[in-house]
Amino acid sequence: MADFDNPLQILDSFPGATSGYPFGPGALVYKVGEKMFALVADDMEPFRISLKCEPDLALELRAQYPGAVSAGYHLNKRHWNTIEMNDTIPKEELEEWIGHSYDLVVAGLPLHQRESLR
Repeated sequence: MADFDNPLQILDSFPGATSGYPFGPGALVYKVGEKMFALVADDMEPFRISLKCEPDLALELRAQYPGAVSAGYHLNKRHWNTIEMNDTIPKEELEEWIGHSYDLVVAGLPLHQRESLR
């Protein structure tokens, strides 16, 4: 993956990724194929990113990073983690988690949508 200075650059880099504020200011939603793969609380300091995650991995990451990773805020806590951007998480891991979230959502899209993203 390319080198990014800002997590929003990572989110913007995925094929078919769109972003907007359907819930109002402070809740930047990233979608692929009309399905959300990230939610950024960009009105907080430090800001937070919620990402979709396999349930077992979600629990593992919360245990590994208790001060930075928690159950998804206002989301399905089994399938979403919220990450506080407080420099605790290595950049490479965050990039991997964002990619994992994107891949999970893409895998659930209809075949014709998945193929158009290649």
